[in-house]
Amino acid sequence: MKHIWIYFFSLGLSFACFSQEIKTDSVKPKQLQRYGLRIGADLFKLTKSFVADDYKGLELVGDYRFSKKIYLAAELGNENKTTDEPQLNFTTKGTYLKIGIDFNAYENWLDMENQIYVGGRYATSAFSQTLNHYSIYYNTGGFLGEHTVVDANKNFNGLSAHWLEFVAGVKAELFDNLFIGFSVRLNYLITQKNPDNFDNLYIPGFHRTYDGNWGVGFNYTISYFIPLYKY
Repeated sequence: MKHIWIYFFSLGLSFACFSQEIKTDSVKPKQLQRYGLRIGADLFKLTKSFVADDYKGLELVGDYRFSKKIYLAAELGNENKTTDEPQLNFTTKGTYLKIGIDFNAYENWLDMENQIYVGGRYATSAFSQTLNHYSIYYNTGGFLGEHTVVDANKNFNGLSAHWLEFVAGVKAELFDNLFIGFSVRLNYLITQKNPDNFDNLYIPGFHRTYDGNWGVGFNYTISYFIPLYKY
């Protein structure tokens, strides 16, 4: 009788161990995701600086993965642009900073870290304008056909502007930790400091202001991801 109880006890213990093993195997381990900092630059501004005589610019970009879908983002840039219009020629120099968030709407597979995102930025710029020369058209027999070019060389310093941006873009991983991206921006000018007897026709980071308070922009970036931890 003693051997029978030992047999049933051993059988029950084996069954309990087997059931625990099945239960353990059925629980899938949590898929850890990488969190860290991604830094890079705008390729369009870099390329334009080499091929255009009237433009020099650099924009550094970065984002930090705050949660599964939310990224803290920023852009820091500098522009030196000469604009030549039929009636005036002026140069704009200055820096800008944009800070905000991006929301990734793309569902990645496995270890992919691509993004299709929307977001927003608060942006500010400090800059100067130089009016190089302008043209005065005058009437000759009923026609505005002749003009005089006036060399001004007048500087306007201590200018500033603040605006909001709506952002939509994509980022895709080309190789390990190396990403390429593209984004478009719709800008709305909140406030600006205008020069006396002139206007801010171009603002670094905002671009042209001929259409009132609204503007558009884009960037084409390459960036590198620095993983800090997994969660």
